[in-house]
Amino acid sequence: MANIASARKRARQTIVRNAHNSSLRSTLRTAIKAVRKAIAGGDKSAAQQQLQDSTKVIDRIADKKVMHKNTASRHKSRLSAAIKAMS
Repeated sequence: MANIASARKRARQTIVRNAHNSSLRSTLRTAIKAVRKAIAGGDKSAAQQQLQDSTKVIDRIADKKVMHKNTASRHKSRLSAAIKAMS
């Protein structure tokens, strides 16, 4: 346990920040799963619309540095390629 006041404050802040970031990560995973589900459904136009919506979520979370911008870009690229590969 932290003994110095500033260390105690940092510990409190870490708990709050961790909870917030965990919530954002959950939102991110849900958005990615929604696109994958649309791809599995076989409807290309619905999958493209879902990707468009999810891209906004992915970018917003990457801007908050919950995930690295290159990781976000990689996710978007792979989802887009999967949609393009649909017949």
